[in-house]
Amino acid sequence: MDLLIAQLLSVAKRMWKYRWYGVVVAWLVGAILAVVVLLMPDRFEASARIYVDTQSILKPLMSGLAIQPNVEQQVVMLSRTLISRPNVEKLVRMADLDLKSQSKSEQEATIDRVTKALAIQSTARDNLYTLSYRDKDPETAKRVVQSFVSIFVESSLGASRKDTATAATFINEQIKNYEAKLEEAEGRLKAFRLRNIELTAADGKDSAARLAELSAQLDRARLELREAENARDAAEQQFAGDAKNSAMPNLLPDSSLGVSTPEIDARIDAQKRNLDVLLQRYTDIHPDVLSTRKLIKDLEEQKRKEVAELRKAALAAPAGNATGGNIAQQELQRMLASSKVQVAALRARVQEYSSRYAAALNAMKTSPQLEAEAAQLNRDYAIHKKNYEDLVSRRESAAISGELDVASGVADFRLIDPPRASDKPVAPNRILLLAGALVASLMAGIFTCFVACQLRPVFHDAAELRARSGLPILGVVSSLVTVGEKRRERIDLLRFGAAALGLIGAFAVGMTAMAILLAKQVG
Repeated sequence: MDLLIAQLLSVAKRMWKYRWYGVVVAWLVGAILAVVVLLMPDRFEASARIYVDTQSILKPLMSGLAIQPNVEQQVVMLSRTLISRPNVEKLVRMADLDLKSQSKSEQEATIDRVTKALAIQSTARDNLYTLSYRDKDPETAKRVVQSFVSIFVESSLGASRKDTATAATFINEQIKNYEAKLEEAEGRLKAFRLRNIELTAADGKDSAARLAELSAQLDRARLELREAENARDAAEQQFAGDAKNSAMPNLLPDSSLGVSTPEIDARIDAQKRNLDVLLQRYTDIHPDVLSTRKLIKDLEEQKRKEVAELRKAALAAPAGNATGGNIAQQELQRMLASSKVQVAALRARVQEYSSRYAAALNAMKTSPQLEAEAAQLNRDYAIHKKNYEDLVSRRESAAISGELDVASGVADFRLIDPPRASDKPVAPNRILLLAGALVASLMAGIFTCFVACQLRPVFHDAAELRARSGLPILGVVSSLVTVGEKRRERIDLLRFGAAALGLIGAFAVGMTAMAILLAKQVG
């Protein structure tokens, strides 16, 4: 630490030898900088404040029908990207700043100067934006800010409409593409259904379900056929027994137990079998058991009534009728014929269901592949249809959004403070610049002394001379200072102090004068 202090003192002593060079350079630099500061042109600032209202009464009402972008984010992004080269070029033309620019380089310089002078200050919380510009001419600055405000408002509207048009164009192109895809999918599905029309069911059941349904229909038809055949056989037996006793038509038994009515007997037998099945599953008081017994009782009552009618008809017929036209026998013959017709119809039905069942069973071998192909076609068609309907819905939403933007605008731009130029210059700050010029001149003087002592060094210590030269020091001769030399040194020191203080005082007087002038302008 002591060595460092010694070195600094040695350098200071060497610089002191060239102090007058430093004073001259400091005065020259200070004078030049002061003239530059005083000759700098005044700059006036024009500004305007805009309030951006992003709230609209239509937007809550149209919620869910129209696509509503983040307006606040759009405005913030617009404010950050507003000072771009295309906008600045447009601003230069609108404010007539390019009238004095003849060459390409002058135009580029004008654009760069305007870009640096423009400023946007915002408070995102309050949506307030301040647009400002500085120029030597206050009217020019005001004209530039007016054009800047117009560009700010028009850019937001133009960007919104351009985005809406771009979105509508893209959606229309996608709708055309999906229309073609949908038509192609419909054609493939139609061709598949025409090729496999026999496998197409209106109820949408697959082959296994159709096979099970055909099996149930076939079993039911076979059961009905057996019941009809039993009724026919019973009628034939009854008809054969009555033919033997045709000579005594009036001797019908009083009881109906010995008389056969094929249709009713078949129904009674079927209901009795059904009753047996129900009794195996339920108790005697179950509603199904009770209703089945009631039905059997009604059928037996109906049988007794028919037998009674047959007896009455037989007793009313002449006893000596040679033709044998027994009314009871004719009724039995009619019933037998009806039973045979029913048997024939049910046999045809069984054959038809059997052929259908066999065809469906054969189709089961290829139905999984066909069903998989149909599922793939239906899935492709459903996807294309859903995307198409979504695009159409989005196109309508985009159209409504565009109309909403036209009706209410992206945002409401309100000019709070119109463009206005200040009467007093806002730049340059000459007081601060003069202070900086003083500091710079002093630093220039100190730097000059340092450079001079390094170029022509002077040694004030024998040890330093020995260290620098590397030669042995034989001795040191002291210098005797006379009274006249001391007086000259004091006068020289006073002159140096006066010169340094004069420089500082000159700048102080200049800054004081500038402060007084500014105070008068403000007053």
